Amino acid sequence: MSSIPTPPPALPDAIVSNNPGLVYQFVLHADGSVAFPYLSEGCAALLGLGAAELRAQPGRFLQLILAEDRRSYSDTMHASATAMSGWNWEGRIWIAAWNDVKWINLRATPRALAAPAGGVQWEGLMTNISASKQEQREVTRSRARLAELTAHIEQVKEQERTRIAREIHDDLGGNLTAIKMALAMLARRLPPDQPQLAEKAAYVDALVDRTIDAVHRISLDLRPPMLDLGIVAALEWQSKEFEKQVGIACSFSCNDKEIGLSLDHATALFRIFQEALTNIAKHAHASRVSVSLQQLRHHISLKISDNGGGIAQADRLKPHSFGLRGMSERAQALGGTLALSQAPGGGTVVTIKIRLRSPSAA
Repeated sequence: MSSIPTPPPALPDAIVSNNPGLVYQFVLHADGSVAFPYLSEGCAALLGLGAAELRAQPGRFLQLILAEDRRSYSDTMHASATAMSGWNWEGRIWIAAWNDVKWINLRATPRALAAPAGGVQWEGLMTNISASKQEQREVTRSRARLAELTAHIEQVKEQERTRIAREIHDDLGGNLTAIKMALAMLARRLPPDQPQLAEKAAYVDALVDRTIDAVHRISLDLRPPMLDLGIVAALEWQSKEFEKQVGIACSFSCNDKEIGLSLDHATALFRIFQEALTNIAKHAHASRVSVSLQQLRHHISLKISDNGGGIAQADRLKPHSFGLRGMSERAQALGGTLALSQAPGGGTVVTIKIRLRSPSAA
């Protein structure tokens, strides 16, 4: 009957007895062989192997590690031995007796062994991190589901905007045009001796014109028809509209006449662009904006640069910075990224990159 191993001087009794994990010593000899000089009583509970078994057959620990995680285990061990720096590794082990996979974390400190045996010895701790890994997976899945829901909501919103824009343009626009034609016919039949009626007719005609302009503007805001002509035409049109409406010079360039994006992706990129221009108009105090759209080998890049006052780091971290957050989430929903950087000479550069789908994925 084997005796309970005594902790070596480097591992005090108080640490071992009060630790829920497995306290251990591990040796990598100069010839490549390994050993576990010390294993605490937590060995069986964590690894499904008794301490005596593992000390007698130290190679069994590597066999416990799932095949796809063994490379990282070996790489981190040798990196720690070479640099004599802390060894920190996370991976999965298979416990056959329990038909179970566990995530474990080991943290250990190395020290060189004296000649002639040589090698490296680590003292450290192994812990079961399966619960925290499960929580991380749940958080990741929840975030993925939330991102999918957000993308779906945005898609539904765009579809509804398109429907409303078309109804406004077709129904209201058509009705207003008919009203204007009928009004013109009635105005021609007014008696010439009642100028006040002609004045009223002119007022109503001007009111109809203003309403037609409003319908056109609202329809454009809901969904610019330029999107049907492609993302290049839509961004170029929006750049000109921004310059005309806000009074800030806005140049647009593209390295291709047409860029193949699906309508959903083109609409999402267009909305990010609109939000970026809105932020510039509200906060940047800029006098010039430069827009560059490029189709590269694997992705599309959209850069919006201004010569304004820039964005302070504190402003980026504000909890209610919904404009920047919305732009970033839209980019992520496209499988892309959004980055903010300082423009040369001051100002801000917003860079959106969207990865292009490969032909095989289409």
